[in-house]
Amino acid sequence: MGDLQRELYDGTLRVPGGDDGNRPTFGHPGQGDAEGSRGTRQPRRRAVSRPRIVIVGAGFAGYRTARTLSRLTRHRAEITLLNPTDYFLYLPLLPQVAAGLLEPRRVTVSLSGTLPRIRLVLGEADGIDLDEGVVRYTDPEGVSGTLPYDRLVVAVGSVNKLLPIPGVADHAHGFRGLPEALYLRDHVTRQMELAAAADDPKSRSARRTFVVVGAGYTGTEVAAHGQMYTDAQARRQPLRDGVRPRWMLLDIAPRVLPEMDERLSRTADRVLRERGVDVRMGTSV
Repeated sequence: MGDLQRELYDGTLRVPGGDDGNRPTFGHPGQGDAEGSRGTRQPRRRAVSRPRIVIVGAGFAGYRTARTLSRLTRHRAEITLLNPTDYFLYLPLLPQVAAGLLEPRRVTVSLSGTLPRIRLVLGEADGIDLDEGVVRYTDPEGVSGTLPYDRLVVAVGSVNKLLPIPGVADHAHGFRGLPEALYLRDHVTRQMELAAAADDPKSRSARRTFVVVGAGYTGTEVAAHGQMYTDAQARRQPLRDGVRPRWMLLDIAPRVLPEMDERLSRTADRVLRERGVDVRMGTSV
């Protein structure tokens, strides 16, 4: 962003189609026309539009970039933000939504409401044509479109990776967005209700068991809050034989939160076990 910021400040950002050898202007058409020293009018320069900046993705990086560029350019650039939803999602709080501790509106920020000087386009990017300088996208209704750009910021984030494990695509659920968090909450609630009413011991055991694969930040939070959520539900609607809901946290890594400091990892492991989570490290699926 540093080079782009400097070029926007000093007016050296070149726009495709501008006059060769001339810097683009940010004023109104006609500015720069001047009389020659002998009274002859110099040729009129063609006005160049504001540079077009397209940002793909409104996660942490894309949203922060949009806010920063909007403030720095001060209307000297046309900024477009392409995102599948009209909100910024605070991902670290998704486990609290799944556990019913927070309402969805508490973890989202309106893009149009907080980025008033930026054009918001709803859709998913399908491809980027570097030669033409356009982003191709499809909107929520399936209509294709293009966004021309002079500068492009790609901040699409990440998606769930489906590993080649039998049954994952059909039976496992990802956890990367608000719909998935709400689905998980409803699914866990329903399974607990079915477990409380089931006559078959095997069915009761299966329905009250939840497995989280991945002991990173998200997986650890989901398991911790999930155990608390189902324990509270079991107190309201006890399971037969007085058994507790069972949450398992699996990871091939040797410890919980492997990307964190070891002391924090040990603390998280201890808290999980105290809450009743079955932590199994060094375990693959």
